Amino acid sequence: MGSRNNNNNVINRKDYILLKDFRMEIEVENEKDLSLSFWVYLIDSSTTTFPATIIKQVYPDITSNAPFLVLNDKIITLFPLLHAHKETTNSSNSTSMEIKRPLENWIHVGFEVLTDIFRLHINGEIVSEQPQSSSLDKNWNSNGLRKIALVGSCADDGLQGYVYHAEVLPLSLSIKDHYVKDPPLWLSIDLSSTSEIDEDNDGIWNIVGGKASCRRIFSLDVVLLNAMSQAINKELEIVASLVYADNGLPVEKTFDDEDPLLTSCDGVEFSNYDRPGKLLHGRASLKLKISQLSSKCDNRLFRVKLEIPKFIGYHFLEAFSHPIRCISRSRNPRTSLTWKRPTSVAEPFNKSQSFGLYNGSIELQHNSIHEIRPSPSSKRIKLGQQKTSTMEKPDVECNSDAWITTQVENAPRIPLDRGAENVEEADNSPSVSDSIEERLSDINITSSSSYSISDVTIFKYCLGGLTDRALLLKEVATSASEEELFRLADEVSLYSGCSHHRRQIVIAKRLIEEGTKVWNSISQNNRLIHWENVIFEIEEQFMRITCSSTRSLTEKDFELLRRIAGCREYMAQENFEKIWRWLYPVAFTLASDPINTIWNSTSPKWIEGFITKEEAELSLQGLRGLQEPGTFVLRFPTSRSWPHPDAGSLIVTYVGSDYSVHHRLLSLDYIYSCEERGMNLKSLEHMLLAEPELSRLGRQDICY
Repeated sequence: MGSRNNNNNVINRKDYILLKDFRMEIEVENEKDLSLSFWVYLIDSSTTTFPATIIKQVYPDITSNAPFLVLNDKIITLFPLLHAHKETTNSSNSTSMEIKRPLENWIHVGFEVLTDIFRLHINGEIVSEQPQSSSLDKNWNSNGLRKIALVGSCADDGLQGYVYHAEVLPLSLSIKDHYVKDPPLWLSIDLSSTSEIDEDNDGIWNIVGGKASCRRIFSLDVVLLNAMSQAINKELEIVASLVYADNGLPVEKTFDDEDPLLTSCDGVEFSNYDRPGKLLHGRASLKLKISQLSSKCDNRLFRVKLEIPKFIGYHFLEAFSHPIRCISRSRNPRTSLTWKRPTSVAEPFNKSQSFGLYNGSIELQHNSIHEIRPSPSSKRIKLGQQKTSTMEKPDVECNSDAWITTQVENAPRIPLDRGAENVEEADNSPSVSDSIEERLSDINITSSSSYSISDVTIFKYCLGGLTDRALLLKEVATSASEEELFRLADEVSLYSGCSHHRRQIVIAKRLIEEGTKVWNSISQNNRLIHWENVIFEIEEQFMRITCSSTRSLTEKDFELLRRIAGCREYMAQENFEKIWRWLYPVAFTLASDPINTIWNSTSPKWIEGFITKEEAELSLQGLRGLQEPGTFVLRFPTSRSWPHPDAGSLIVTYVGSDYSVHHRLLSLDYIYSCEERGMNLKSLEHMLLAEPELSRLGRQDICY
């Protein structure tokens, strides 16, 4: 929007026209090429019946109208201009295209008329074309000009929405140029940055609320994006409200006349309208509390509604959370720990922690810690002894009912030689594929005066959300040495009670530095890069980090990466960073010898490609329902990105004895510990099949 308005904090209302008010008059000349394009946003309404005309053609000399753009469920159909027949949605002259999300989504539509064909463009790409009918020539006036009005559907027709930036394009501007030139805006919640929220398997959020002494702070990050999912730098106010999930009406105040949704600022609670959030560089982080319980409202579900006060009623500038069940107490009770920093660096946390599977849905978001608890100490097994299916106590951030497999203690620690797997770097910096011993070994710092990371930094990291941690690590990693990051990792693991933070901190410096190099190499100082020009570099970097020469990324893998990036045909730096923050920890995990072995195994294929939770569940379906209990597949969680402690982890999705699908986080600490110590261990395949609930690898043909 900046190119159309000098004030960076202003959104021009005139650019966004209600569909019912849209009218565009054009002159069409016989045997002349014509290109026009526009953005359209359609509202999902229960009153809409299909097929529905989005835009119709109106002629001054013809009494009846003709459709121009029609939506039938997910099929969008474009009709040629000068179509003077009686309105119908089944004309043989039309051209159609299926769109995955036609509602509640900005769609760029382009219409191109050439000598003998007309084309439909969706989001800058040609998706369909149709020959022009010669019978249309009789509709031309003798002077070769014809006036046509394109008119949006009325609200009475049941279809509501907006049209943005509609224009007939000059010959110098292509439809793709119009697509990337000045895309419209929309408001969205960044689900990767939520905290203090438990998510059920059905997608419902459980949030602790109610009385002032019980309710907890949870955080939501809201971002202002353009239609290409690029953050927009506008400083605007954001207000949040609590509404019912079933009808969108406001939730009533409590019996104490307290607002149902409050914002927390420096320990003081305010009404959200009294203390609105502020977008800074297109993002606002809101600390919220809910005072109204679902049990007090007939067990109805809520949603948090976010909107910009100056643009109330603009549907695309509203964002809604998942359905919320507000409960009076947490399902995972915590204990608190008094903070006290030791005078010397402690031993690396839980170095002998077991290989195990953490119970619960991995898709849950637990991104910040408000009460710190000590990590449970794993029971250590003497040499030759075995212990299976021992359950650990829950960890703060990592869902943690663990299956413990065979452990070996007191084995001699020897350096791990990866030999030919080392990858040479273009510069003299250490390779990402250096041994686990070199990357995760203890760093003994003899001089405390050289340690520049303060207690405040450590505590901020432990207490912050994902966004706070990422910004803090970016700031620290630019000046801190590798040794200081190792020490920071040990202390954060100690204070937070979660050893999984350690790996995310250890890889921070290389993740940031190498990501910056890769983006600079790809972009060549350009703001937008075509997706096809990015995928080759991403694949090359992935195979370099994983030391894999036999298994590359597939087309389906890249489709998931594009969804993680939130981009379409073009990628900006923020889209690349989303991919890098997810892919780098995954590649780092695959660089470990035992995991690299099963990744490169294709017969059987132990680790699926990059798939979602839903696709993994679908792969466990047989002809008559779920496959037999014990059938499982391995995958990487798509909702875990650096610096989340579970980023790069493996998930076991399996059919349980209750004939339902379960998801458990695979703890790899035991494997890493054995690698560090140079100890022999069984293959990951054997350890998986030794678990009583896992018996056979699932089929590999994931259905899409």
